[in-house]
Amino acid sequence: MTALKPSLEEKSLLLIGASRGLGCAMAEEYIKLGWSVVATTRTRSGTPLHRLAESAGDRLEIETVDINVPSQVIALRDRLAERMFDLLFVNAGVKNNDAETIADVSTDEFIRVMVTNALSPMRTIETLHVLVSPTGTIGVMSSGQGSVTNNTNGNYEVYRGSKAALNMFMRSFAARHANDRRALLAMAPGWVRTDMGGPEARLSIGESIPNLVATINAQHGKPGLQYLDYLGRVVPW
Repeated sequence: MTALKPSLEEKSLLLIGASRGLGCAMAEEYIKLGWSVVATTRTRSGTPLHRLAESAGDRLEIETVDINVPSQVIALRDRLAERMFDLLFVNAGVKNNDAETIADVSTDEFIRVMVTNALSPMRTIETLHVLVSPTGTIGVMSSGQGSVTNNTNGNYEVYRGSKAALNMFMRSFAARHANDRRALLAMAPGWVRTDMGGPEARLSIGESIPNLVATINAQHGKPGLQYLDYLGRVVPW
């Protein structure tokens, strides 16, 4: 797809992982707010994001990237090298069987979850942060389950561990960029009814994402790392 040059007045988002669910809903919300959105999927067609593109006009560009393949992320950076974004947000997540504990999860499954939820999102930020305005925002989709403080029941152990690792890596990134003026965010969207969250989740996408987007946008111009939920409340590390 031909790269479009946003106007000086128009804000722009680079959204990694938007084929469906929370990511696609974020793309739709930002388009409603008048932003220009470049969003990624792992497949070239057939996703809810591709259907959104049919009505979004030139506000939405779709790139095909698998963040578990570093060369594809580097290629995306190179394709967008002449662009500058107000917001980079990495939305990536998988989970294992909810009932599995560290005692019985296989090594391969543990690696799959940790690579997709922690290693690859941070590698993506390390590669793409050069595309973000000096006063922009960089965010990742964390989870309330990533809070070590709030882990009082031990459920969802592998998923929790992956999101806690993501949070720790974001803190390391923030420490290495202590003089950076950009806002850094680890966002907890709440338990949302998606394919991943399941039908019993407390929140609808409509209750989570517009609030999450408003919270992200409210952090513009606030340097440093914050761990926030979708309503802007601080989540304990």
